[in-house]
Amino acid sequence: MNAFDFDNTIYKGESTLDLFFFYIVKKPWLVKFLPTVLKAFARYKKGGVTIPEIIERYVPLVEKDIFRVVDFENDAVEFWDKHIKKIKPLYDELRSDDDLIITASPDFTIDEVCKRLGIKRALTSRVNKESGKIEFVNIRENKIKAFREEYGAAEIENFYTDSPVNDAPLIELAKHAYQVKGNKIIRIK
Repeated sequence: MNAFDFDNTIYKGESTLDLFFFYIVKKPWLVKFLPTVLKAFARYKKGGVTIPEIIERYVPLVEKDIFRVVDFENDAVEFWDKHIKKIKPLYDELRSDDDLIITASPDFTIDEVCKRLGIKRALTSRVNKESGKIEFVNIRENKIKAFREEYGAAEIENFYTDSPVNDAPLIELAKHAYQVKGNKIIRIK
């Protein structure tokens, strides 16, 4: 199977950050969180945010206002109507029927783009649409945990990522690994 990180790998940019800006347009009061969000993303990209820190510091901020912000029925469709153009052409060259997306992005947005792209499998951060609780943050070693729970001892033939730091556990697991820089693919394992 081929496995792909999503953001900056097959999607040009950070979809969760784009989603935040999508919501700022709808709910301008969210701009007060912009410095916190940008700082957290910068630290995350450098590997400087731990899973416990995300759960203790950032998850409560999201959960507190999730129902004031998110329309689970319609937002993903509206978001992807505007952002599907950011799927990199390189994905068409790499795609296969057994592709798997493994991403920190939330399920309610990734499910919609996977449907549009014909991708049948995704491991994401999970949000309970009934309670508004973030049930699982799918980053770093949690990606391995989610993969093993879903696929057992299955092998990843090729893994593609933009971040060897954040996806080191999956790189280790994969038979072959590739770093995606823009539209260039560089074999790293």
